[in-house]
Amino acid sequence: MRLTTLCYVEKDGCWLMLHRTKKAVDENAGKWIGIGGHLEENESPEECVRREAREEAGIELKELRLRGVLTFILPDWGNELTFLYTARTDADVLPACPEGTLRWVPAEEVDRLPLWEGDRVFLPLLRTRGDCFSLKLVYAPGGKLESYILEE
Repeated sequence: MRLTTLCYVEKDGCWLMLHRTKKAVDENAGKWIGIGGHLEENESPEECVRREAREEAGIELKELRLRGVLTFILPDWGNELTFLYTARTDADVLPACPEGTLRWVPAEEVDRLPLWEGDRVFLPLLRTRGDCFSLKLVYAPGGKLESYILEE
């Protein structure tokens, strides 16, 4: 199982979103997601998400908070355990990103973007819950969300 991080960074009522368009082979191609990536050897999830924020967006994270643990069952790509965070930043200027286009999107408009179906399950939880949750998302071949289980 792959270990990854995913972070939704907030600034002035907007979330930092990454439109994945640049990698030749990308399970997230065409989707809008938060920033994050794969844990490297001997790296904690917090170290990973901070490194990925610097590499992908050139930003330093403030008020980093673990909000959830996501278990993705992905027959097309392999299963993944993701540490889900929220954070803030003071950064105004975003650099070019090697994985796609970065954009500050008003939080209320994020749902209008092309997202993974499972993101539509957990993003509202980030807006409405203050606790850390566990969510299992089961996808069918082809990327359609089959089911999910939210652990209370």
